[in-house]
Amino acid sequence: MQATIEAVAFDLDGLMFDTEALFFRVACEALEARGGRFTAEMMAAMIGRRAVEAGHVLQTMSGIAAEPEELLGDVRERYLAVLDTDAAPTPGLATLLDELERRSIPKAVATSSRRAHAERLLGGHAIRDRFAFVLGSEDVERGKPDPEIYRKAAEGFGVSAERLMVLEDSPAGVAAAKAAGAFVVAVPHEHSTAAGLAPADLIVPRLDAPALLARLGL
Repeated sequence: MQATIEAVAFDLDGLMFDTEALFFRVACEALEARGGRFTAEMMAAMIGRRAVEAGHVLQTMSGIAAEPEELLGDVRERYLAVLDTDAAPTPGLATLLDELERRSIPKAVATSSRRAHAERLLGGHAIRDRFAFVLGSEDVERGKPDPEIYRKAAEGFGVSAERLMVLEDSPAGVAAAKAAGAFVVAVPHEHSTAAGLAPADLIVPRLDAPALLARLGL
């Protein structure tokens, strides 16, 4: 018998907002300006990783003669310039938040991004106060796929990991949540296909999918 879900932890980028598509666009622009090319394979290797790890992936796979921090900094500058105007909530997010609140199921955000980035996105879309807490990259010593961030999320809620549902869109995030012992729901998108998310307990096309709501008892 499956455990009752008592809390939900959301990943952020690509899961709640279409920021992965936005990042891909500006990364293509940044690398082209340096005579390089940003590819879907590079994007897949970076999704779900902390900035320090993503920067090394970007530099290594692109072959561009620049320090990882400089290269990623260029992409980040372009990304932040359009974040507030171009990042949109993903399909079903509003419905899922409403349904969770209707059942008084608490929720939080656990992201590989810096907490300030999460606060900016959530605040800009007027939903920050709908989450009990936000965990960012600075809150853990080891990033996804290490389970540390989701173990901390369960502790923050005061629930056992098996009663925590984690919503993810990256292989690294799915691996982290599974290793923590949570029930994992994956939502694929253009830059993170269902094949890479196969270890998840449930794969759905959007955040208000009937199968996801049913698992929550909604």
